[in-house]
Amino acid sequence: MEITEVRVQRVSPGNSLKAYANITFDDCFVLHNVRVIEGNDGLYIGMPSRKLSNGEFKNIAHPITAEFREKMTKAVLEVYEKTPVMPGQEAES
Repeated sequence: MEITEVRVQRVSPGNSLKAYANITFDDCFVLHNVRVIEGNDGLYIGMPSRKLSNGEFKNIAHPITAEFREKMTKAVLEVYEKTPVMPGQEAES
């Protein structure tokens, strides 16, 4: 499965959520609402999830292998780094 397109939209700075991404696979399937998050060890991606009645979050979709997760992370973060800050926002440090 190949990643054929990644679109990133930055969000307002000031918290750990930095952006949302949409990832297209093989030009025929898209995964929306992948989050770019700043953690203690740097940037990582969070899969789309929903909140359960007990308050826990459950991923809606996720990569099965570590290798594919790394491929997705690399693709999203490369586009994130090239995506300009939205007009009216301060540049992130």
